[in-house]
Amino acid sequence: MSETNSKRSANEILALARNPKRYTPLEYLETVFDQFMEFHGDRYFADDQAVIGGIAYLDGIAVTVIGIQKGRDLKENIERNFGSPNPEGYRKALRLMKQAEKFQRPVITFVNTPGAFCGPEAEERGEGEAIARNLMEMSDLKVPIISVFTGEGGSGGAIALGVADEVWMLEHSIYSILSPEGFASILWKDSSRASEAAEIMKITAYDLKELAICERIIPETKDGQLLDQTIINRDLEKALAKKIRELQSLPLEELLEKRYQRFRKY
Repeated sequence: MSETNSKRSANEILALARNPKRYTPLEYLETVFDQFMEFHGDRYFADDQAVIGGIAYLDGIAVTVIGIQKGRDLKENIERNFGSPNPEGYRKALRLMKQAEKFQRPVITFVNTPGAFCGPEAEERGEGEAIARNLMEMSDLKVPIISVFTGEGGSGGAIALGVADEVWMLEHSIYSILSPEGFASILWKDSSRASEAAEIMKITAYDLKELAICERIIPETKDGQLLDQTIINRDLEKALAKKIRELQSLPLEELLEKRYQRFRKY
């Protein structure tokens, strides 16, 4: 997969990342992988529909796949909580990752979230602890992990599924410490300056590739034209299968040390 220079502004990419018609993590799980079987529930409280996950095959490799899912319309967004997981969503993800570790399945996560749900009920059920535990457990998970950012990657809600051996971003996705609206509200006390904030926050895939926050950009355009989704899916499938096999070939100690050093350099 070749990488091309983006000619779009950060604000334009932000709009594309938030587009409700954008291909969703669930669609990637159902098209890039074979025989996807979804699992439900965190075995503590509930089944958070904002987090999807289960087992599947990637070019013959058994893998665990997890994603944060937004809705395409109001009804589905209400069901999915607009892609903002509650603590039970992160606990479901962790349950699946620990199961993957037990059965030696690589983990692939797909992230598209404005951030974790910040309502009082989420705080009461331990949102911060759930995110922190995911960070701790993923840092030492004894199987390969790849995280793919497909749209928005907001704050701790995104990094809770982003502690990986490699982070990949689709060309029109973003990854940031908070939303441009929140950034503008804090810095300038004026959320209407969000478009200005987006341009200075270094949130695009190209910015983050340059800063070594992400390792690979998945092209969505060629010669200025949008690629057909089937081409994106095919290229993503090939790249994931190749990288998973490379990571599986590493001795466990080397895999974990490389992951540790990846995050230490920040």
